[in-house]
Parts: sequence; C-alpha cells; structure tokens
Amino acid sequence: MAALTIQDAARRSGLSEPTLRYYEEVGLIGPIARDPSSGHRRYREEEVDALQVLSCLRAMGVGIEEMRTYQANRVLGHAKAGEQRDLLLVQAERVEAEIKTLHIHLEYLRAKAALWDARDRADPRAEAEANLQVQKVLPRLEEVVLR
Repeated sequence: MAALTIQDAARRSGLSEPTLRYYEEVGLIGPIARDPSSGHRRYREEEVDALQVLSCLRAMGVGIEEMRTYQANRVLGHAKAGEQRDLLLVQAERVEAEIKTLHIHLEYLRAKAALWDARDRADPRAEAEANLQVQKVLPRLEEVVLR
C-alpha cells in the first residue's frame, strides 16, 4: 500500500496532526519518511499501527514516558515481555481505580437527580428517600475526592 499523508494517518489513528508531529519530535514514532518533492510526511502501515497503539494508550491516560517504554519494549519483543506485562497491569490497576471512582460519582449524580425529581413532583416521601440515598453516597464520594 502507498504511504499515507499526515491527514490519513491522523484519521486512521484517531490522533490529531499536531499530536503526530509531537510524537515524532519526542521520539515515540519515526523519524517519518518525507516525500522527496514536497517534504510532507509519509506514513507506512507499520507506523500507523504503532500510532493506533499509542492512541489507545493515550486514551487510557498513559503518560509519554510510559509510552516511550512501551514502544522500546515492542521493538525488543519477547525479551521484554515481562516488562510489557507489568507496565500494562499497572495501567489496568489505575484504570480500575478510575472506574470505581466514576461509579461513585455516577451513583451520587443519580441520587441527586432523584432528589430534585422528587422536589419537582412535590413528593416529600420520595424526597426523603432520595435524600437518604445522597447521604449514603456522600462518605464514599468524600473518600474518592480526598485521594
């Protein structure tokens, strides 16, 4: 397949063009070949594959240094399999903690919405029940906010 433009690589990877340039600048990818006549970047399929991996890692909140380690380990293959596993498991644990926090936030939002719904309907019994639910969630919400 022909080399891809930066626009094509951005669309396929889900990363912006400035991000692609930045990732090349900091050494996460590339150097990217240039078209001899125009000087524009031309991405190979392998580079787009690497960008798709980086896009996924970025979406999960993985930092540049961890991405750099991941990319270096990919090149080394089986010799760094354990380190790759450990890097990904650390990220998985971080994501699990974020999910737990998001579930608590979601529970709080639903309880507050139920409270305001009961007030909107002028239903004192439902308001009291919803208020109890809010009070039950608050300690857990405060716990995750203070972390």
